[in-house]
Amino acid sequence: MKPRAETARGGPRVITSLQNERVKMIRALEMRKVRRETGQFTAEGASVLVSARDAGWKPVLLAFLAGSTGAGVPRDLLGWATHAGAECLEVSAAVLGKIAAKDNPQTMLAVFEQRWAEAPAPGDTPGDSLWVVLEGVRDPGNLGTIIRTADAVGASGIMLVGNCADPYSREAVRATMGSVFGVPLVRLQLREFLAWVQTWPGEVVGTHLAATDDFRSAAYRAPTLLLMGSEGPGLSAELAAVCSRTVKVPMAGRLDSLNLAVATALVLYEIRKDRLSL
Repeated sequence: MKPRAETARGGPRVITSLQNERVKMIRALEMRKVRRETGQFTAEGASVLVSARDAGWKPVLLAFLAGSTGAGVPRDLLGWATHAGAECLEVSAAVLGKIAAKDNPQTMLAVFEQRWAEAPAPGDTPGDSLWVVLEGVRDPGNLGTIIRTADAVGASGIMLVGNCADPYSREAVRATMGSVFGVPLVRLQLREFLAWVQTWPGEVVGTHLAATDDFRSAAYRAPTLLLMGSEGPGLSAELAAVCSRTVKVPMAGRLDSLNLAVATALVLYEIRKDRLSL
């Protein structure tokens, strides 16, 4: 059940019971099924919520530790949520322990509506566009880190193709460090992507173990699609076939592949090297 937004005219609602319906609702959002059904997700920590606020997002619910919003950023965030009409909950330490992450728990979290973008339409692609296409990425931590890196290089957005990890899971959102609020996310099935990519006006670059081009020596032509395969299997044959160029990260050690998030970061920064400066 979605929380009902209500302006806190009399101040935040105090909750101390672990059996409260709002506590149960927030905890339920840890499950992907519930996130899919409600279209909602949670984000934790004042710095992450500042990113959401600055990106123009509005929470539907804000929960915070009793006594923690007396001054500074927490007080400002409470004012932001109240002005947005969010339901504001002042919770006990015991309740916070139930709804917050077990590792490095924060004193404030919020519930938001998920946002999913549409793939760019033909003719609506700026010349410097750079989209990251992730096929079957499985690890939410990797996914969150890639979203954060895409934000860092100014990528246009991320497309999730096939059965991917949920970018709105707690682990993924935490790994983005707030970038989930600034990077457009598109989800497509394989057949949908294969049909859409035929309209892409620029280069389609994929990383592949069979590639012979060093990713550092390639001359990338914008607009660019960067295709990255899942951890382990890499790009499927279908996606490899649509690439106009495949590249590889050279290695001198015994391993033949890098962590997906690391490999994606290396290639993204190489593609963007002429557009990034201190």
